[in-house]
Amino acid sequence: MQYYVYMITNWNNKVLYTGVTNNLERRLFEHKNGTVEGFTKKYNVYKLVWFDYTSDVYAAIEKEKQIKGWTRAKKNALVESINPEWNDLSEKW
Repeated sequence: MQYYVYMITNWNNKVLYTGVTNNLERRLFEHKNGTVEGFTKKYNVYKLVWFDYTSDVYAAIEKEKQIKGWTRAKKNALVESINPEWNDLSEKW
């Protein structure tokens, strides 16, 4: 099984959310359709701008916690290392 660590943002890239899931497509559907109450629904956070995956659930959880502890500048640098335009990586799914 694959476990995904991901970052999503809103339309103007003002808010970043970091999460972990074992089904990235399903989780993004939930974010995009506001089916789960909470931070991402409140701030309309739905645009996938970065993700990584591993088969080790503990490594995924640890990476999520690590990223959540970073400064916004460090998170931005991570996104821009693979997605300098901040495009929605799930747009073609």
